[in-house]
Amino acid sequence: MEASSIKHLLNGPEELINKTVFFRGWVRSVRKSKAFSFIVVNDGSSQGNMQIIADSSMEGYEQASTMLTGACVEVEGLLVSSEGKGQKVEIQAQKINIVCGVDEEYPLQKKATSMEFLREIAHLRSRTQTFGAVWRIRHHMAMATHKFFDERGFFHIHTPIITALDCEGAGEMFRVSTFDFNDIPKGENGETDFTQDYFGSDTTLTVSGQLQAESMAIGLGKVYTFGPTFRSENSHTTRHLAEFWMVEPEVAFYDLDDVANLAVDYVKYLISYVFEKCEDELNFLNFRPRIKGGKLGDAPNGKENHLDTLKGVLEAPVTKITYTEAIDILKNSGENFDFKPEWGIDVQTEHERYLAETHFNGPVIVTDYPKDIKAFYMKQNSDGKTVRAMDLLVPGIGEIIGGSQREDDLEKLNKVILEKGMNDEDLWWYKELRKWGSCPHSGFGLGFERAVQYITGMGNIRDVIPFPRTPKSAQF
Repeated sequence: MEASSIKHLLNGPEELINKTVFFRGWVRSVRKSKAFSFIVVNDGSSQGNMQIIADSSMEGYEQASTMLTGACVEVEGLLVSSEGKGQKVEIQAQKINIVCGVDEEYPLQKKATSMEFLREIAHLRSRTQTFGAVWRIRHHMAMATHKFFDERGFFHIHTPIITALDCEGAGEMFRVSTFDFNDIPKGENGETDFTQDYFGSDTTLTVSGQLQAESMAIGLGKVYTFGPTFRSENSHTTRHLAEFWMVEPEVAFYDLDDVANLAVDYVKYLISYVFEKCEDELNFLNFRPRIKGGKLGDAPNGKENHLDTLKGVLEAPVTKITYTEAIDILKNSGENFDFKPEWGIDVQTEHERYLAETHFNGPVIVTDYPKDIKAFYMKQNSDGKTVRAMDLLVPGIGEIIGGSQREDDLEKLNKVILEKGMNDEDLWWYKELRKWGSCPHSGFGLGFERAVQYITGMGNIRDVIPFPRTPKSAQF
């Protein structure tokens, strides 16, 4: 008999009722009595579990009724309407085969478990209700990303993971080398001779696919890359990973307003798509109890209802302000910020959240940032002090997307490269784009894990990627 998914059985057609079905999964709980047992099984296909009623007259009942949580089973039985609360159907078991049992040391029991402990057993997290919900939402957000850009005429491209460029100029990159660390060749000046390395130059893992995407856009028009990026920042916060995924569209002939509108449309599309595909998962994550200081906590991000925050992003108007206007609002707010807002200083998360959550109570686009705090590739404004950059801020997290119009004036680009002390020779091909058929173009970057963290309401970014890479942690 062909196996069905539990999702299909829970939401399937009425014709399945009173029919014999077959499915596989993992035991969530077993409750035994003399006459029958209640066994709850999940197969990962949905947030819902399947309840199985095994009668003591069933062949192999004794073995089945003594199964432990976590056992892998195959179940054959009659799908019937359920009179139990919270479930439409259940299974009257005819046969239960234990594919693989577990011992009493299985770490996932039917009790509250901390997120910290689950990170220590990341290879088992997908079997929990919480992480099953997160991974399904992450999947649908990835599918929504491809669907969104495909529907708008974008081409998906793959940009290099290994690069000789530091796109952001931050210098926090992982080196890629085949050198024997005990015998690294040196040049006459005593420095490492990278000409003898595999690629013949100092290469690293990329922090962004943007520069390569720009070259593709000036030829294909609309492109996006969705891939892994890396940053060796020694950060232990709930917002940082060493390995993360980025969604980066680049569009020829788009100015800053165009790309800002694209960013808003994309975020709203992601939220709407998850509401459509993952209603059960969102509700579970929103209202699940969690441990905080040994007591049951509230909903994600300290909100009573995180779903209302997401719906507010869909419904509230989007406000556009300049960085200068944002600084004035923050200075006049009367708030006692940890970081004092000053023109020329980067806006902090507390500032972003004040603007989106308190002052405007909705999404905010902040534009025209000081040139000195932004990357070399951003288009300069005529004032000589600011660039055509933008950040999209949303209630609940602050910045979710950052982007800009790219500098298409070669003379200005050369000047800022010199001012920032960058290696002019490494950027030869990037500069040539400004010589031969250049055009105005713009793009943005969305950290995919940050977006998943926002939509799921999870408190730590390490809990929205299956195997997080952080300082001193790469064991899985």
